[in-house]
Amino acid sequence: MFLDFLFPFSRIKVYALVGESGTGKSFRAKLEAQKRGIDLIIDDGLLIKDNRILAGHSAKKEKTFMAAVKVALFDEKSHRDEMARKLQGEKAKKILILGTSEKMVTKIAARLQLPRISKIIKIEDVASQEEIEKAIRTRRIEGKHVIPVPSIEIKRSYPQIFYDAIRVFKRKPLAKGIGPLPKVVEKSVVRPEYSKRGTVQMSEATLSQMVLHCVAEHSPEIRIKKLVVRNEKEGCRLVITIDVPYGTQLGGNIHELQQYIIDSIERFTNTLIEEVNIIIDKII
Repeated sequence: MFLDFLFPFSRIKVYALVGESGTGKSFRAKLEAQKRGIDLIIDDGLLIKDNRILAGHSAKKEKTFMAAVKVALFDEKSHRDEMARKLQGEKAKKILILGTSEKMVTKIAARLQLPRISKIIKIEDVASQEEIEKAIRTRRIEGKHVIPVPSIEIKRSYPQIFYDAIRVFKRKPLAKGIGPLPKVVEKSVVRPEYSKRGTVQMSEATLSQMVLHCVAEHSPEIRIKKLVVRNEKEGCRLVITIDVPYGTQLGGNIHELQQYIIDSIERFTNTLIEEVNIIIDKII
């Protein structure tokens, strides 16, 4: 009991459903939760249980893509605190977090002070390639998104972005000798403001300029010789080759610089930094 008081979420088993944006995670989330006996879903800033929105606010209502990413990552303390209070009151045993990468769902779990994710489910494990490609086409061409709650919830909370409702029929087994009973799962289709304007991506040149600024601000004595930026599905990877002056404390200072670059870029751009590798070429 004392442990539960200190760590109120210690008994929650955390799952994650991971896939690129527009691959159908929100569409699959409810069925996956029912299959695994998961009580709660965290999706784009919302805490969802059964057919209700319990807490949070939807990233889909934001007018810009960057603002939506901040909401999805629980960037604001008031948003995190609201979710934590509701989670504590629910006393759930299982929770499912949706995200575009393992790093994203790990960050959400950490920000909400949830236990380490015990199982990561990839969208490819629960949807066919054809289904994923169809979802991507719908997102790119029509800008449609799914929220895994009935339309009445969205019409009440976010009427300005509501577009349509979809119903999925699932066969629920009954007692022995009795045929399966169809169960209807309703989801809402929305069109966020930012999807009408297209998405915003950070170019490699812009990220390079940010890295140069971070290094100059944190360790002005260090000289960058080469900088490689790789945009990948999981996030951005940086390889920085540097020269350092004689007498520089390499260990702690370099690790601090790595973390400073990651924190600064993720904070100001919401670009996920998967890895920062620093190569020391010369001591000068």
